[in-house]
Amino acid sequence: MHKDMAAVADTLWSPTAGGSLLTSKVLVLNRSYLPVHVTSVKRAFALLYQGVAKAVDEQYRTFDFASWRDLSIELHHERLGVVGGFIRVPRVLLLSAYERVPKRHVRFSRFNIYARDSNTCQYCGVRFSRADLNLDHVIPRSRGGVSTWENVVCSCHVCNRKKGGQTPEEAGMKLIKQPRRPQWTPFNLESFSLRYQAWQPYLSTLDSAYWNTELVRD
Repeated sequence: MHKDMAAVADTLWSPTAGGSLLTSKVLVLNRSYLPVHVTSVKRAFALLYQGVAKAVDEQYRTFDFASWRDLSIELHHERLGVVGGFIRVPRVLLLSAYERVPKRHVRFSRFNIYARDSNTCQYCGVRFSRADLNLDHVIPRSRGGVSTWENVVCSCHVCNRKKGGQTPEEAGMKLIKQPRRPQWTPFNLESFSLRYQAWQPYLSTLDSAYWNTELVRD
């Protein structure tokens, strides 16, 4: 952390809750508004001040450090004291560069397969809600197909029924892209509860255990 960044972080203080507000959590999104990390308020202000990220408000507007500080602070908003006044606590940050998030193990789970395929049927190319998609083995398990990143794709119910226990070639169907292990690190929903209302648009804790459970590989 640069000295000027550290100075900003070190001058922050809470008028009501001591240091607890500084250690409370902020949701971090990548450039596609997908959640990738959770950090502390103190670290969030350092990222905001450095220009690595922007704060996001309830109307999905983004602010750099200067414009965020210039926002009017209503009484119901959490705030921290700084030299010359107060600054509102951001609960969501948008990264300027996704690559700044450290890479970790990519879990082979329903959630991450759906995220990799963008909730899109890999046969007809139509985007669906997760409830209207299945996981399909490109080479059916009955034909020796295995449960791996390279053999499992999203499929809508219609395409899934049409393909049945056949290979795509046998069913006269074609994959819109070859499935591969993703290089990004999806956000692990099960590690974090929905702590703040501001996180609601970006997280869905419903059925998170189901979607994030590691799938058994053959």
